[in-house]
Amino acid sequence: MTRSRAALLALLTMVALSPATAAHAADEGPEQIVNGTFDAGTAPWWGTANVTLAVDEGRLCADIPGGTANPWDVIIGQNDIPLVEGETYAYKFYASATPAKVGRALIQLPVDPWTQYLSAAPEMSVSGNSYSYTFTAPASLPNSQVAFQLGGSAEPWRFCMDDVSLKGGAEPEVYEPDTGPRVRVNMVGYLPTGPKKATVVTTATTALDWELKNAANVTVAKGSTTPRGVDSSSGQNVHTLDFSGYHKPGKDYTITADGETSRPFDIDAGIYDQLPADALKFYYTQRSGIEILDSLRPGYGRPAGHVGVAPNQGDVSVPCQPGVCDYSLNVKGGWYDAGDHGKYVVNGGISVYQLMAAYERDKAAFKDGQLNIPESGNGRPDILDEARWEQEFLLSMQVPDGKPLAGMAHHKIHDQNWTGLPLLPHLDPQLRELHPTSTAATLNLAATAAQAARLFAPYDAAFAAKNLQAARKAWAAAKANPAKYADPNDGTGGGAYNDDNVTDEFYWAAAELYITTGEKEFKDFVLASPHHTGDIWRDRGFDWGNTAQLGRLDLATVPNGLPDRARVRQSVIEGAEKYLAIQKAHPYGLPYNPPDFDWGSNNLVLNNMVVMATAFDLTGQEKYRSAVREGMDYILGRNALNQSYVTGYGEVASKNQHSRWYAHQLDPALPNPPRGTLAGGPNSSIQDPLAQRLLRGCKPQFCYIDHIESWSTNELTINWNSPLAWVSAFLAEKGQRSDCRVRYTAHGSGTFAAQVVIENTGRHTVNGWSLRWSFLSGQRVRQDWGAQLSQSGSVVTAKGQSQIRPGRSVTFGFTGANPWGPNPAPEVFHLNGDRCR
Repeated sequence: MTRSRAALLALLTMVALSPATAAHAADEGPEQIVNGTFDAGTAPWWGTANVTLAVDEGRLCADIPGGTANPWDVIIGQNDIPLVEGETYAYKFYASATPAKVGRALIQLPVDPWTQYLSAAPEMSVSGNSYSYTFTAPASLPNSQVAFQLGGSAEPWRFCMDDVSLKGGAEPEVYEPDTGPRVRVNMVGYLPTGPKKATVVTTATTALDWELKNAANVTVAKGSTTPRGVDSSSGQNVHTLDFSGYHKPGKDYTITADGETSRPFDIDAGIYDQLPADALKFYYTQRSGIEILDSLRPGYGRPAGHVGVAPNQGDVSVPCQPGVCDYSLNVKGGWYDAGDHGKYVVNGGISVYQLMAAYERDKAAFKDGQLNIPESGNGRPDILDEARWEQEFLLSMQVPDGKPLAGMAHHKIHDQNWTGLPLLPHLDPQLRELHPTSTAATLNLAATAAQAARLFAPYDAAFAAKNLQAARKAWAAAKANPAKYADPNDGTGGGAYNDDNVTDEFYWAAAELYITTGEKEFKDFVLASPHHTGDIWRDRGFDWGNTAQLGRLDLATVPNGLPDRARVRQSVIEGAEKYLAIQKAHPYGLPYNPPDFDWGSNNLVLNNMVVMATAFDLTGQEKYRSAVREGMDYILGRNALNQSYVTGYGEVASKNQHSRWYAHQLDPALPNPPRGTLAGGPNSSIQDPLAQRLLRGCKPQFCYIDHIESWSTNELTINWNSPLAWVSAFLAEKGQRSDCRVRYTAHGSGTFAAQVVIENTGRHTVNGWSLRWSFLSGQRVRQDWGAQLSQSGSVVTAKGQSQIRPGRSVTFGFTGANPWGPNPAPEVFHLNGDRCR
């Protein structure tokens, strides 16, 4: 989800709920509920046609039918409840469920758009419980409605309630997050050779002593903190402590300072080994159009969503919105964008780009079988198979030949109306619609299809060719329709994702097309774009609506013949320096510090870390890698809330991200989000009602709550997990920089001959060697001399038995075939596993 969708979703809820825990309930104020004790029978309470209300032992009870899809399919309510603007109300009731269930307790507008003034999700037990909430009415209303939404269960159950009360004069509830100990650390851990810093929240203004203790509670290191003053992003007075000088691996270390002891953490070279796979495994359970197999994801299995099996109307033949087009498209597949059932080309574009970019950065790091997905074992790296699932969907959104606007891409496809939580994809009954084409979506397709064309060439030439053809069509269509913008008001049933400046998308698409084809048209466009030389490194980071950075990063790192490539590379380093300076100034080590935090701030933090990681790749300077390592500390616990934002990582971690199917908080039969799922993170705008009620006036880092109803701070999305996958893959690398230099020269085009010289620039003899590099696209080795060469996809490994003494070199060569496109010299070489300097 994005900031642009906030106004649209605001129709769903306007005032926040308070948590289902005891809240202050005022005795003052008249009772607004009529017959809340049911002493006079059931009137004026009403129910939908599928329930019969009756009084049983002084309580209102009803047998709730099974087999319904939505919470609102079964409702019990009372109408004509007056509310006064600005009044704070205490709402109380007793409820039981047999068997235990989660229901929805609402006070809302009784007509469309059903604006909710209170929305709670009581977890009801067989023995019954009393519930109490407070809310403040934003407007005077003579006829609000109290409603209990009880549908959405596969099996029947029995609901009873009593002592329903609504009174004004309540005290507004004060929300205090549990932030645990005042010493904040990366709860997952630290790398032995990396930076190790923590933040201490304290009133002290002078240095404090700290102690690092091992699992046996033995002090292994000591030091003094550095006072940092008041941090603007949290409002806290903080100190930094640095224990980077301690390197010994171990588990369950703690740090004590100012009388507080941190949560435990490890020091281990392997702390990030599993995170890249977990971040990528997220995408399989986000898939649309395919059964999610419980055998592959225990606890997450579900039927295929939106394949035209009732009650789905399906994505196999989706019509346009009325008046948009006269055809239907099969757009089955792809990833659900976020916690809803929508699929968006502009958000899918940056997501699939970042997965493919992670692979292109180090193709040897990703293997077939790594992600345990249905395609595992097919001979392609799983990360490409997962990316293909989304790329196939993006291709399907292109307007067919012979139709108006052929070559353009439809902006999005989603339900005609918003659906509620929880709702599994295969139970969604809404009509699906194609929305109008947009230039932004079309350029996203052009960029990712050009990128896919080169990456899939070694594995599936036909699919690569299909992508390149689609990329060219999209480029031509976008040039013919350069200002076809998405409607910012097109937000019923899904987000608008509107963007009225697509010059950055043009630059990104041209860059990808140039890298893949080497053609003059795209080179000239890149060189003429103001984004090519402008300062594109926003403090807030890049995202789906700011994509020039994607083109700049690829032009800097993927081999190409751009004449000012050295300047492009230097510009990335300058961007990294900007984020490094922001991080150094921040007491929490955060490379992101605008006055107000954005929707999805965690993804922006990670994207800034991508720039710093790229600077390390370009220069080998340790300060950039250290900056990325320290930046990850914030994501995993070194923050004002003292919690990890990645499900399953850290002692206290997000687990209730906003989702219709990872909805354990609303339905105990459903799972929490899978391990490795990133929460959106603090959002100063707090657009959802839960955040508005509990977080009003929050400092930026405190504008977050781990609750499924907080869609503006706690949503999950495909474009937030994509930088998590990219960065964690970078952090998981074990290799170091090697003292070697490689000179690669090649002659010829379709058939070429190459010579490779490895020089030992270090002080130690290399006894036996293995040199690895990757081709740009579909190049293949044919014959070798002076070394034994093998190839997997575009990854080539050359092995030799000879020694390479200091200051000496060895030479080998080969002939190869290049089926199409440019054939630039590889630029990254690994000798015996370590990258040459």
